[in-house]
Amino acid sequence: MANDVMDQTLQVLKEHRLRVTPQRHIILAYLASHHNHPSVETIRTALNKKLPNLGAANVYNTLNTFVDLGLVVELQNGDGSTHYDYFGDPHYHAICTNCGRITDVTYDGFNKDERKLESKTVELTGYMISGNHMEVYGLCPTCQKKLRINRN
Repeated sequence: MANDVMDQTLQVLKEHRLRVTPQRHIILAYLASHHNHPSVETIRTALNKKLPNLGAANVYNTLNTFVDLGLVVELQNGDGSTHYDYFGDPHYHAICTNCGRITDVTYDGFNKDERKLESKTVELTGYMISGNHMEVYGLCPTCQKKLRINRN
């Protein structure tokens, strides 16, 4: 399954006449196999052994290309840094407003609900939808515990 997704994603690069450089391939492979919502620096550090000359600007530019193509989403978690997430499987994000933790949320029926939301948006606004991304904000269970907040 993961190889199918990588193959499809690499095909998107080719369709847009973008070379599949070693840097693009390894960054994409890292994002597809790690669900840690990394920053540019996290990616650069993780890939340092495989590509020791990989600079932050190269990672940043590669990620921007992936974002423009809809392969990766850009996330702000409130700590002032930008994080990235491979969007192979549709999902949304829950972001903790206290610690910045980002959690992927998916469930059976997500695609159906997403289509309903897009359809309703078209109906209400007349927009021609090209994509979407949803984020919800709140306190993660760990921060609730640390702050002694009872959800009941």
